[in-house]
Amino acid sequence: MKKKVIIIGAAGRDFHNFNTYYRGNENYDVVAFTAAQIPDIDGRKYPAELAGDLYPDGIPIYAEEDLPKLIQELKADDCVFAYSDVTYRKVMSMSAIVNAAGANFILLGPEETMVKSTKPVIAVVATRTGCGKSQTSRKVIEYLMEQGLKVIAIRHPMPYGDLVEQKVQRFATVEDLKKHKCTVEEMEEYEPHVVRGNVIYAGVDYEAIVRAAENDPDGCDVIIWDGGNNDFSFYKPDLTITVADPHRPGAELNYYPGEVNVRLADVIVINKMDTASPEGIQTVRENIEKVNPKAIVIDGASPISVDNPSLINGKKVLVVEDGPTLTHGEMKLGAGTVAAKKFGATELVDPRPFTVGKLSETFKIYPNIGILLPAMGYGEQQLKDLETTINNTECDAVVIGTPIDLNRIIKIDKPNTRVYYDLQEIGKPNLDEVLCEFLEKNSLFKGGCCCCK
Repeated sequence: MKKKVIIIGAAGRDFHNFNTYYRGNENYDVVAFTAAQIPDIDGRKYPAELAGDLYPDGIPIYAEEDLPKLIQELKADDCVFAYSDVTYRKVMSMSAIVNAAGANFILLGPEETMVKSTKPVIAVVATRTGCGKSQTSRKVIEYLMEQGLKVIAIRHPMPYGDLVEQKVQRFATVEDLKKHKCTVEEMEEYEPHVVRGNVIYAGVDYEAIVRAAENDPDGCDVIIWDGGNNDFSFYKPDLTITVADPHRPGAELNYYPGEVNVRLADVIVINKMDTASPEGIQTVRENIEKVNPKAIVIDGASPISVDNPSLINGKKVLVVEDGPTLTHGEMKLGAGTVAAKKFGATELVDPRPFTVGKLSETFKIYPNIGILLPAMGYGEQQLKDLETTINNTECDAVVIGTPIDLNRIIKIDKPNTRVYYDLQEIGKPNLDEVLCEFLEKNSLFKGGCCCCK
């Protein structure tokens, strides 16, 4: 008898777990996916074109809130939890729901789900959403490019549109973002790569994606896994760099699968030390020592700069931050907030009286966001609501903390300035030393190590 399976997800890890473990596996019948976190995902299907020969009609996707009923109606034997950046309490609460409905609760691990690449892989992952993976990935890529290497980044999935069309996506220019109809969340991750001149892939089928990346028309020497949320890598890494955030001390031992990333890490970057408390930094250090004393620990900061500080100084400002960092990342501040304080804003204006449509819904779902505005843009309507909310808000200027050029996709009728941030290592050890050893181990140097000259 085939075991009937429901995969509990959020349009990312769930599809990957299916593709790597269940697709083509005649011992199982995946009868449904459930969806959470991402708006308008439920009610769709994982298409037959991606699901394989065993699923000629595709696989339906339902709302997670219907899970107990689905277990009963579909006679599910196993429920596989497959999304990230959640508390252990949330994981075990879900386990209780599943077990009470009569099914097994399962977490698939790296050995079952990591795809092996023919190229060396560096995985950049984190303990939470918003730790600073993106600037860490950029730092790694810049170093590798300085060595004359062709670097391909592969980003954790965010497939919110036509899944068949999104099977394998390649982004080499800003125009590609429009061609693939990217959401704001996708642009926040892809745009910083392409404007720096490196190619990034994403999509749905991550084995097909890595094979395309390995054979990229521009060449490929090294693959960077640019992780999402605090998920562990989809690829078997040759080097794992985990980023931790001392603004949320203790999260590295209390969130799934953030602790997995701490335990798997070869290198752990404690980021944002320039703005975190000494107590928070020490807590993170002690927790790393408890679970992975062999990891190389790098101290790091994310210094802030802006286009036009005069638009902030002495002004009442609306701060727009990276959306997921504020929502399921649960951060109370981001780069925009740090910039507003650093450059002398007199007041952070509360956007909540001015929100419309889906942004109003976001604040109801995530009431602890406070007075910051998340740059939500999963669809055209949400993007319009973001534009209207910003322009409705009574403020002197807008501080844009999201890493994309927001003016490129919406019309902001107020003075505004962008915030920039990059990883800055403090002392030694540093990433140059780590990457020098990685390149030497993988025989990737072209003309000698730059940091040893």
